[in-house]
Amino acid sequence: MESFHWLKELFTTTDSVAHIVLLYAIVIAIGVYLGKIKIFGISLGVTFVLFAGIVAGHIGFTAPTPILTFVQDFGLILFVFMIGLQVGPGFFESFGTQGIKLNALAASAILLNILVMFGCYYLFFDTNDRTALPMMVGTLYGAVTNTPGLGAANEALTTVFPNGAPQIASAYACAYPLGVLGIIGATILVRYFCKVKLEKEEERLAAMEEQNTNKKPYKMHLEVTNKYLEGKTLLQVHDFLNRDFVCSRIVHNGELIIPNRDTIFHVGDQMLIVCAEADYEAIVAFIGPMLDIDFEQQDQPLVSKRILITNPNINGKTLSSLHFSSVHGVNVTRVTRHGMDLFASAGLPLQVGDRIMVVGPEDAVDRVANKMGNSIRRLNAPNIATIFVGIFLGLIFGSFPLAIPGMPVPVKLGLAGGPLIIAILIGRYGYKIHLVTYTTTSANMMLREIGLVLFLASVGIKAGAGFFETVVQGDGLLYVLGGFLITIIPILVIGPVARIKFKFNYFTIAGMIAGTYTDPPALAYANSICSKEAPALGYSTVYPLSMFLRIFTAQIIVLFFCG
Repeated sequence: MESFHWLKELFTTTDSVAHIVLLYAIVIAIGVYLGKIKIFGISLGVTFVLFAGIVAGHIGFTAPTPILTFVQDFGLILFVFMIGLQVGPGFFESFGTQGIKLNALAASAILLNILVMFGCYYLFFDTNDRTALPMMVGTLYGAVTNTPGLGAANEALTTVFPNGAPQIASAYACAYPLGVLGIIGATILVRYFCKVKLEKEEERLAAMEEQNTNKKPYKMHLEVTNKYLEGKTLLQVHDFLNRDFVCSRIVHNGELIIPNRDTIFHVGDQMLIVCAEADYEAIVAFIGPMLDIDFEQQDQPLVSKRILITNPNINGKTLSSLHFSSVHGVNVTRVTRHGMDLFASAGLPLQVGDRIMVVGPEDAVDRVANKMGNSIRRLNAPNIATIFVGIFLGLIFGSFPLAIPGMPVPVKLGLAGGPLIIAILIGRYGYKIHLVTYTTTSANMMLREIGLVLFLASVGIKAGAGFFETVVQGDGLLYVLGGFLITIIPILVIGPVARIKFKFNYFTIAGMIAGTYTDPPALAYANSICSKEAPALGYSTVYPLSMFLRIFTAQIIVLFFCG
C-alpha cells in the first residue's frame, strides 16, 4: 500500500497544483460525457459539469476556495466576452422591422420571468429570510437555462454579502433540468393552443421566401437602349438612378472592357450588372432590356475569383475607398459574410473574414488578392491580443461605480456585464480603432466552452458541500416548482401573443422562444420540425439582446432587491 501513497496524496492534498488540475479534469470530463446522454431525445450538454462538480464537492473532493473563486470568475469573463464578440456584429442589425417586434416580445418574456419569480418568492417563501430571494434568483436562471445570468448574479452577490454569499447554484441546479424540458413542452403547447398545422406553416414560409428575395444580389445582362444615356459616364448614371448597382463588364463595338466610374455609355452597349433584387426592374426600365447571353462564357481574358480578406489593414474600409475599378481595373460584384451574400454597395465596410467576388483581368485580380491577403492561414491564427485588450477594457468598464439614489452600494456592471458590453461594441465597431475581431467559429466556440466548463465546475464544487442539505432537507421541491412556473408561464403568454396579434410563423416563434431562453436544445427541437431556416433566424434575432438582458437584469435584481 505504501507504493500507492503518492496517488493518495494526489487526491487528498487539496492545495497542490496537481490536485487542483486533476479535480477540474475529472469533473469536466465526467460532466461533458454524461451531458451527452439523451433522455427522450434531450441532453443537458455541458451544464452537466455543474452536477458533476456538486457531487465532487459533496464527497469532499475539492480545492481551496480562493482558487475555486479565481477559476470561476476567469471562466465567466472568458465565456461572456466570447459571447459578446460573437453576437456583436449582428447586435444592432437585429433591430429591423420584424426584429424590433421579436426583440420586444423577447424582452417582455424576460420581464415576465422576473415577475413570476417574485410571485413565487412572495407565495412560497418567508420574506424575512435574507437568503430566500437570492436563492430564487438562482432558481430563475436555472428555469431559463441561462448560465451567464447565474454567473452575473453570483458575482453581484459577493458585493451584497461580503461575508459569504448564498450558494444559489443549488437552486439553479434544481430548476435547470425541468427548465430544459419545460421550454420545449411549453413551445409544443403554444402550437396546440394556436391550432397550428406544421404543413401549412411550411407552405407559408416557402411563399414568404419567394417574396423576400429582394435583398439578394441579382445578376443580369442588359443592352443600352435609352438615348438619354448616350455620352453619360457610369458615375452620372449611378447618381441619377440613385440605386446601388455594379457594372462589372461592358461590350462596346465587340470589345469587352472593365468599366470604371468614368466609362462612357453608348446606345447598343451590352453590360453585366449586379444589383439588389428589389432594384432590378427600375434599372432595366432605365437602361434597357435584358439579354439572353452570358459574358462569363465568352472567350475573353477576364476571370471571376473569390478573394478572402485576411489583411488587417483592409478591416473597416468601404468598397468605394479602395478604388477597385479606378485604380486596380477590377470590380467587386458581391460580398459573402458568415455564409450570407451581401450586395457590394459602395458604402459597405469590409471585415476580415469576408469573401469578395472580384472580376477583371487575371493579373489585376491576382494583385488585388495579394492586397486583400487571401491567406486562410492568417485566419487560422487567433487574434489573441484583441481578446485580452477587450477583457482589459471590459473589466475597467465593469468596475466603474454608478451611484444611484436609494441604493445601499454603487451599481457596477461587474465581471460579467462590463466585458459583455465591451465585447459587443468591439465586435461591431472594433475595426474603427484598428482591432481585428475576426475569430473562426471553432476558435470562438472552443474559448467559450473552456470558460463555461471552468465556471460551472467551480460553482458546482463550491456548492456541493451544502447542496443536499439545501435541496433534500430544505426547499428543493419549492425551487423545482417555482422554476417550472418561471419557465412555462411567460412562454404560454408571449407565444400566443406573437402568433395571434403579430401573426408570426410558428417556427419563427419557436426559434424566438429558444433564443429568449438562450437554450440550444429548444432550438434543436425547433429545427427538427422545420425544413427551413425560420427557427434559426428567430433565435439569432433575439439572442444578442436576450443574452445581454439576462446578464444585466441578474445584477440589477441582486443589487436592488437582495441588499
